[in-house]
Amino acid sequence: MDPVKVNKLAIEDFKNDCENAFGLLYITYYPKCKDYILKNKGKSEDAEDIFQDALLILFEKLHADNFEVYTCLSNYLMGITKNLWLRKLTNRVFYVEYPDQYYQENQHAIDLAIDKEIDYLEKLSDYMKKISDHCQDLLTDIFFKNKNIIEIQQKYNYSNKHNAQNQKYKCIEQIKNVKQKQIFLA
Repeated sequence: MDPVKVNKLAIEDFKNDCENAFGLLYITYYPKCKDYILKNKGKSEDAEDIFQDALLILFEKLHADNFEVYTCLSNYLMGITKNLWLRKLTNRVFYVEYPDQYYQENQHAIDLAIDKEIDYLEKLSDYMKKISDHCQDLLTDIFFKNKNIIEIQQKYNYSNKHNAQNQKYKCIEQIKNVKQKQIFLA
């Protein structure tokens, strides 16, 4: 069916509370939605749920007093679908299962990687103890507590983001200097 006709019919039917609009949109646009979700770590059930939610959002938007469509309905509906799916993906936890045999076959490499990580963290901890208290706090907030630069700016009362970034750089330089001194002394 012609997309322009689908747009007009669906919008008119939605505004007149006609159930045909859901069916028309489902037949016309669901396959595209399903394809997108299946290609992005989803299942058929996910596609059905997301598309139904997208139709409900579209229905609510069409009944809003000031609603205007500036693109074709297909793009608008896919935009809603993609936003809903991305939001659902960010709230998902993905697990990768490795059989016991994998660990047995790669035990030495895994243990070596863990030892390197522990060694690195011990060295980093030692370096952190040798820099200023202010830099210790700042770098802990940035790298271990994952605070963004705006949060850092506010917490440490920097006048702007640029100053906060400069201070971060100076603190990292302190760590580099401590590391260089230890390498030189070793």
